Amino acid sequence: MIKTIGILLIAAVIVWIEVPPLLEKQYKKELLVFSILLTIGVGLSITLFGFEKPIPNPFDLLTFIFKPLNDFISHLLK
Repeated sequence: MIKTIGILLIAAVIVWIEVPPLLEKQYKKELLVFSILLTIGVGLSITLFGFEKPIPNPFDLLTFIFKPLNDFISHLLK
């Protein structure tokens, strides 16, 4: 619980530092991208450190998708 609060406090400091200049310059697209990436990062950090749950490796998904295709092509070339 304390780790989660710490992560949220760090995210709040990052927002406090980064958002005002973006609003002053009216960088709406950059603010949207910043918000999305920060939200994803905070969510993954809370999952990994706060709840101590493992985050799946993206390479495992690619292996799951392309292994049957690789096996099929290997079988055709033999």
